[in-house]
Amino acid sequence: MGVASTFAIISLPAAYATPSASAVISEVYGGGGNSGATLTRDFVELGNAGSAAYDLSGYSVQYLPGSPSSSSTWQVTTLSGSVAPGGRFLVAEAAGSGGTTALPTADATGTIAMSATSGTLALVSGTTALTCKTAADCAADSRIVDLVGYGTAVVREGSGPVTGASNTASVARGTSLADTDDNAADLTAGAPSPVNSAGQTPGSGDGDGGGGGDDPTQPGTVRIHDIQGTTRLSPLAGQTVTRVPGIVTGVRTSGSKGYWIQDPAADSDPRTSEGVFVYTGSVTPTVAVGDSVLVSGKVSEYYPSSTSQSVTELTGPTATVLSSGNALPAAVTLDATSVPSAYIPTAGGGSIESLALEPGVYAQDFYEANEGMRVAFSDARVVGAANSYGEMWVTVKPDENPTVRGGTLYSSYDQPNTGRIEVMSLDTAASPAADVGDELSGTTAGPLDYSTYGGYNVQATQLGTRVDHGLKQEVTRRQKGDELAVATYNVENLDALDDQTKFDRLAQGVAVNLSSPDVVALEEIQDDNGATDDGTVTSEATLTRFTDAIRAAGGPRYRWRYIAPTNDQDGGEPGGNIRQVFLFNPKRVSFTDRAGGEATTGTSVVKSRKGVHLTYSPGRIDPTSDAWSSSRKPLVGEFVFHGESVFVIANHFTSKGGDQPLHGRYQPPARSSETQRQAQAAEVNTFVKSLLAADKNAKAVVLGDLNDYEFSRTVGTLTDGKVLTPLITTLPAAERYTYVYDGNSQTLDHILTSPAVTRYDYDVVHLNAEFADQASDHDPQIVRIDVTGCRH
Repeated sequence: MGVASTFAIISLPAAYATPSASAVISEVYGGGGNSGATLTRDFVELGNAGSAAYDLSGYSVQYLPGSPSSSSTWQVTTLSGSVAPGGRFLVAEAAGSGGTTALPTADATGTIAMSATSGTLALVSGTTALTCKTAADCAADSRIVDLVGYGTAVVREGSGPVTGASNTASVARGTSLADTDDNAADLTAGAPSPVNSAGQTPGSGDGDGGGGGDDPTQPGTVRIHDIQGTTRLSPLAGQTVTRVPGIVTGVRTSGSKGYWIQDPAADSDPRTSEGVFVYTGSVTPTVAVGDSVLVSGKVSEYYPSSTSQSVTELTGPTATVLSSGNALPAAVTLDATSVPSAYIPTAGGGSIESLALEPGVYAQDFYEANEGMRVAFSDARVVGAANSYGEMWVTVKPDENPTVRGGTLYSSYDQPNTGRIEVMSLDTAASPAADVGDELSGTTAGPLDYSTYGGYNVQATQLGTRVDHGLKQEVTRRQKGDELAVATYNVENLDALDDQTKFDRLAQGVAVNLSSPDVVALEEIQDDNGATDDGTVTSEATLTRFTDAIRAAGGPRYRWRYIAPTNDQDGGEPGGNIRQVFLFNPKRVSFTDRAGGEATTGTSVVKSRKGVHLTYSPGRIDPTSDAWSSSRKPLVGEFVFHGESVFVIANHFTSKGGDQPLHGRYQPPARSSETQRQAQAAEVNTFVKSLLAADKNAKAVVLGDLNDYEFSRTVGTLTDGKVLTPLITTLPAAERYTYVYDGNSQTLDHILTSPAVTRYDYDVVHLNAEFADQASDHDPQIVRIDVTGCRH
């Protein structure tokens, strides 16, 4: 769930030399947990003297020792939320071993151990650590909104720091929050009096609606289903809740640390989840699965990315463990019956967050209505191979669009597969190296979470057993003597600095699995030093190592042709200078070289009495067109096989980066990257039309990683006028895929042929995308053309 901020963003002070009329540091205490202290931890309190809420998104509080040395650095606690007009905002810092009284529920939590007697605190419009170590240098830093130096602090506002801080005394402003930029005049020492955004003070017992009074063992009145609500937006977002009861159902001790709690006493509304994630940040949770707890904290909405849905969390938590070893709430079953067949509601491209959930209608609403709750499935087929992070995809709907090798086919924008769910084991060491088609036998169970990559996922506390269904790499047949074999293979950023193992595995794919094609169009060949950005653009060392490895694997001695890009102009990994390359077997096919093709020089079609040829071979298609901005330019080559000319056009269209996700909050999702791919497709289509206008019987093979589906507008633009046939559409539907993403088997790589190519044999060779252990993330494909049978 998520909620849009309703807080106004006011102008930021240019520097703390200008007194703030709004957000200030209102109180500082570094004696928490020390000898003689009552409070158990340090704190920084912020106040807002303005008339509008002060948004703290992207802000931080930072601490510097009072007498900084050359090695001293500012310590940072990041903030979110806002300070209400006239309100306070409490930042809890490090705890000591002493004291008897906890702070009121903090609005933000850090781990800075502040000195009780001398130090400097800054409120900063940013989260990057400050570097200034003198009062003058800090006064010049426009990111500093307010600054307080206490004790004998070198860095302070005004003529001197405020004095009197100790284990039992804080330094604080008056109730007016006056700020004259003189710490000694604006703040005074006194008994610590922290106040949070809910107006709570230590031991006040406020914030739980009165339920349970001050008894820390009694729950407040707010339950998890109240927090989650009936939409993707929490009705309590931004509010502090107290003593929310639940059973711990899962604990995450790495990455974004925290734990899930679930209320075993569910309400009767299927839209309201009974589970929620408790975010502890960098602090490892001390609770255990089965603990019955009361949790206090702030209701927050965490967005993993700018277009994703959000995760409802309790942040800045404090917890009381009432008992341990309790039975866990029953898990919600994920199967073909419980998960709806419709994917997600739409909002004309806008946000669906405010729409009432319909968990009986939409699969994504069903998952959202169970966010944070225990879910379980049994005997599920793996549809996305395990990765190095212990993540994989399964389907809880075994009959939903199955591929011939065990995956789930993605074949339409309008009907995304609803049975897919990602599985992330909380014990990554226990995650099996499963391939597509394998089975997770038995029960897999755990809290339902949401992330940027893939959307909803099961954080497995119980993982089924892998049953190996024996998926094997495919090996295509060798071409016959009169067949020209042309293949395409994305070799995933191959460069001369890669390990020999990568070269050997990719070479095995060419020599053995593809049975040594006559021509191989390679995508993602990088320059000779890969991502090192020093102006290198040649790929001679990379291609020497690769062709040597192919020869060692039993393949032919390939030669190559390419055009080196202008440095840093073709997109891809920065510094890598990615490009397409032709490999060809000179014992089977010849390459017609026509010099002059360069990075910014386009080739064209020429008709003569001897037939049609290219002005430059190899050459590029209109490389200065805006369609190819920061993207790979198509490589065109003229080959001769059995006396017949064949024109091969190798492509690598711009990626889908920047598109909104299928599972995001904007529906239907915008596919913004498609605009450039359509322009690129139009360029290639125009070139092919010029070739066919010169010779309607010209044999052309257009191939490569188009980064789009066979049903996309990109492919429709490329084939406009029926000048090309997409060969993927000639396969049975269950075999139309070259790539697996988020458990969807889909087509990104293509081979298309001109009308004169009438006799061919086409094959996608599955050897990477479905396997946990893969040399590339793409599967290659090959077409074998009977050139003599295509003569007119």
